[in-house]
Amino acid sequence: MARAFSDKKALDVITIDMRKMSSICDYFVIAGGTSTTQVGALADHAQEVFKKSKERLWHVEGRRDALWVVLDYGDVIGHVFLDEMRRFYDLERLWSDAPQKRFKEPAKRGPAKRKPAKRKVVRKKKPKSRKARRA
Repeated sequence: MARAFSDKKALDVITIDMRKMSSICDYFVIAGGTSTTQVGALADHAQEVFKKSKERLWHVEGRRDALWVVLDYGDVIGHVFLDEMRRFYDLERLWSDAPQKRFKEPAKRGPAKRKPAKRKVVRKKKPKSRKARRA
């Protein structure tokens, strides 16, 4: 889920290991967006990714307003916040006793470097001299 959020340029993606803290789920994944449009897009993208992997979505809450969207996949619960709502609720501080990790996108490999193609040199023909043109 963290990668799905990161794919859509989520702000500050954090995973919280809840296994020793609560029986609700194993992990919280928290991400932020700068607008309700982005929050909705983050939630939609995560749903698409999980649907492809055939994971069952138990419940979605908050999608219509897109201020705080909760995606409940049983063992993993995703929280996508509008940035100001995230600061207000501050789940990271609320669950500060649980181990937290900031998600960092793995370095992407660029395309293989290829040698540039050899350029064909095209030489311009010299204009005929005035004498050659008159003849």
